[in-house]
Amino acid sequence: MNHTIQSDQELVAKLQTGQKSAFEEIYKKYWRKLYNIAFHQTGKKEEAEELVQDLFVGIWQRRETAQIKHLDLYLTLSIKNKIYDFIKSQISYRKYQEYIILKEVDLHFETDSIVNYLELTAAVEKVLSLLPEKSAQAFRMSRFEDLPVKKIAEEMELSEKAVEYHITKSLRFIKENLKTYYSAN
Repeated sequence: MNHTIQSDQELVAKLQTGQKSAFEEIYKKYWRKLYNIAFHQTGKKEEAEELVQDLFVGIWQRRETAQIKHLDLYLTLSIKNKIYDFIKSQISYRKYQEYIILKEVDLHFETDSIVNYLELTAAVEKVLSLLPEKSAQAFRMSRFEDLPVKKIAEEMELSEKAVEYHITKSLRFIKENLKTYYSAN
């Protein structure tokens, strides 16, 4: 038997006994495939690398208790779950950013200053006019027309990730540029 090329079952058995060489071989054998899956889904090198790294750290930490029957399938499903959790956290983070921006608007425009609504609308429109057209369009469709990201992506012929990027970019830009509006009032 050739000891340099081991079956996945042998590698898993050795991994479960704590053999670092088995872990390293699994890493070398599957890292590129898992990275490619993560990069394809996230579109970002750093996030893809971090997700794969987290996956392998978790495998090492749970090596004695993990029930791995088919290593390739186990790793593929594990990275997909990590990607799902990452994307879910990014969406939650974006919603949190929106909440903070809306809270800031509420703090600066209390009920007795609702009269300034038209001024605020004009300020927002002015800031939106400074954004690239796609970012402003995605933001308007999301916030003013209340369309879901999927629908915006279809209408703009973009990926959902691209739409989320444009909305997040717009939110940050509006927040930064409305600070001067707040301080002026």
